[in-house]
Amino acid sequence: MRNVADVRRLANWYAAQLKQCCPHNPTSYSIARIVHAHMIASGFNPRGHILHRLIDVYCKSSDLVSGHHLFDEIPHPDVVARTTLISAHSSTGNHNLAREIFVGTPLGIRDTVCYNAMITGYSRNNDGFGAIELFRDMLRTNIRPDNFTFTSVLGALALIVEEEKQCQQMHCAVVKSGTGFVTSILNALMSVYVKCASSPLVSSSSLMTVARKLFDEMTGRDELSWTTMIAGYVRNGDLDAARQILDGMTEKLVVAWNAMMSGYVHHGFFLEALEMFRKMYLLGIQWDEFTYTSVLSACANAGFFKHGKQVHAYILRTEASPSIDFSLSVNNALVTLYWKCGKVDGARQVFNQMPLKDLVSWNAILSGYVNAGRIAEAKSFFKKMPERNLLTWTVMISGLAQNGFCEEALKLFNRMKLEGFEPCDYAFAGAIISCAWLAALEHGRQLHGQLVRLGFDSSLSAGNALITMYAKCGVVEDAHYVFLTMPYVDSVSWNAMIAALGQHGRGAQALELFELMLKEDILPDRITFLTVISACNHAGLVEEGHHYFNSMSSLYGICPGEDHYARMIDLLCRAGKFSEAKDMIETMPVEPSAPIWEALLAGCRIHGNMDLGIQAADRLFELVPQHDGTYVLLSNMFATAGRWDDVAKVRKLMRDKGVKKEPGCSWIEVENKVHVFVVDDLMHPEVQAVYNYLDELGLKMRKLGYIPDTKFVLHDMESEQKEYILSTHSEKLAVGFGLLKLPLGATVRVFKNLRICGDCHNAFKFMSKVVEREIVVRDGKRFHHFKNGECSCGNYW
Repeated sequence: MRNVADVRRLANWYAAQLKQCCPHNPTSYSIARIVHAHMIASGFNPRGHILHRLIDVYCKSSDLVSGHHLFDEIPHPDVVARTTLISAHSSTGNHNLAREIFVGTPLGIRDTVCYNAMITGYSRNNDGFGAIELFRDMLRTNIRPDNFTFTSVLGALALIVEEEKQCQQMHCAVVKSGTGFVTSILNALMSVYVKCASSPLVSSSSLMTVARKLFDEMTGRDELSWTTMIAGYVRNGDLDAARQILDGMTEKLVVAWNAMMSGYVHHGFFLEALEMFRKMYLLGIQWDEFTYTSVLSACANAGFFKHGKQVHAYILRTEASPSIDFSLSVNNALVTLYWKCGKVDGARQVFNQMPLKDLVSWNAILSGYVNAGRIAEAKSFFKKMPERNLLTWTVMISGLAQNGFCEEALKLFNRMKLEGFEPCDYAFAGAIISCAWLAALEHGRQLHGQLVRLGFDSSLSAGNALITMYAKCGVVEDAHYVFLTMPYVDSVSWNAMIAALGQHGRGAQALELFELMLKEDILPDRITFLTVISACNHAGLVEEGHHYFNSMSSLYGICPGEDHYARMIDLLCRAGKFSEAKDMIETMPVEPSAPIWEALLAGCRIHGNMDLGIQAADRLFELVPQHDGTYVLLSNMFATAGRWDDVAKVRKLMRDKGVKKEPGCSWIEVENKVHVFVVDDLMHPEVQAVYNYLDELGLKMRKLGYIPDTKFVLHDMESEQKEYILSTHSEKLAVGFGLLKLPLGATVRVFKNLRICGDCHNAFKFMSKVVEREIVVRDGKRFHHFKNGECSCGNYW
């Protein structure tokens, strides 16, 4: 039995041993555990400050189980022990347990430090509202806040602030407390003002003016003061003011320079970012991982690969033993640099050599493969990934959709949801674009409904995808409705809508929309002019097409590309203006490639310009000898002229070169199932009923004046055989199936991979009149809306 003096001496010895456990490090934690084990072995029962010290050491060594076990053994734990555990659980993310301990702390023993720990816990949990409410509770119980309280609660307010009065109320509380001169509090208050300045509910300039006044009146500024103001101006788009602050600094603070450089990169001022990087070197400011990631990002986004590679070489030469954090962030930036500059294999080499990889690393290289169109490698890489997040799924879905793997994209979208990931608006956009290319209207509408339910209907990317989807599925009215109801539109939205109107034969409306776009002060880009010239092409608006083509360089400083020339030549040739087309080809700034000659040959096919068509075909045989379209157009041109020997020669040439014609097919969606038909189809289970129905319909059509146009049968055979072949075309079978299966009065929407046959085009005009229904056909070039015996193309196609 120990006497009181012995216990006191032992307690003092244990206290001295535990005091040596500072600073906190693994060695100190080991000593603390040894001391605790000695206490248990000797039968010593720790109390008071020794017990608090043990709990503190266990908590800071992440051994919360042992710390909590000691806490639970205390019959009436005091506020120190409670506060220690509140802080520990908050720092490890166990907010609910921290809250439980705080609520269980009697009001009579709560103090400022206890409240501070819980307020900080709310902030760490990104619960700004909870932190503010607890601060109010603290004031109601007459517990005086200290400097740390205000710093913590201002940090919490910065998470949620949206209105100026919230800033003003907390500003007043700081002034009344007499802490308005403390640097840490002023820094936090400035942060609240600059965060609020980016809210759409306030005037950015007025709040930044208040923040600047606080900054100017500070008697002692530290690194955070300068960085907060620079980052605040950058965040609110005032780069000149941010630079003014930076230039007024007397100290060479790398954090502030990094904030400025990051701002330049974020706002697209890549040259300025590179100049800052150079200036930092001249001033002797030591670059760190944040500097390198910013300058590499500038090089990646601007396409300055040589500069980026030089930075890479400098890093390898000067950073012999980089820290893990340095290595990871810089290597991730290097992977992005290489793939964005088209060096995917180089990006993979950097990735393979990384000593440590995180999800950012894996997503970066996946993005590289997707962006390069190397989908097979992207799919293989996706399967190997040790973990995936929402970005991973979105990148893969979008990549599949953009590279033509639309069915796989939709399957992956569904699998993503099955694995518990809630799709974001970008993932929805990828799935919706897939529906556009597959012409899966009903599936697209279902996705639209899900978008609305999840609150993504205001998303710009999803809205643009919906415009494209409805347009490509033949419902241009719904596309226009989406465009008109979008809360915000950009140049992509305008381009998509102009293209939609043009493809559906509404050339005049497309040009009206373009003029409205200009009135809205939205500058057109090269894609805009492609859609405008295409709209003129579909409507035969030659003069308008010339005007807009010439305005590209004269009014907007956009140099026409080969694709613009191809659209213009197609427009001229379809209108029969071959001399103008030839002049344009001869005056092109670059050597004309395949698209130019294809446009010329297609126009010659329409107007029977044999000599010029043969010249165009000869050039195409040189440039793209395996392209089946050249042989088909030339053969069709000869067949229309009755030159059957030449037709035979072209077909023999195809066989000799191993070129196969793409088979034509048409498809229609009925009751969420896609039905595909080919010419002279015998495989579809209901095709015989379709043939019978078309025979009955044909009799009614003939009474209205329909006569099969056999000149579109490009084979040398008897007239009756030609009429039979016309009756078995895939688009006729698909339309007939739709008329049989869809509800009475429903629009029939059919899609074909090749250009619609001339006789089918004429037949559908008669069909629409006989059945009194609208028939929409999308071929390889455009949409045709048949209604009341007329077509939206005005027979100009």
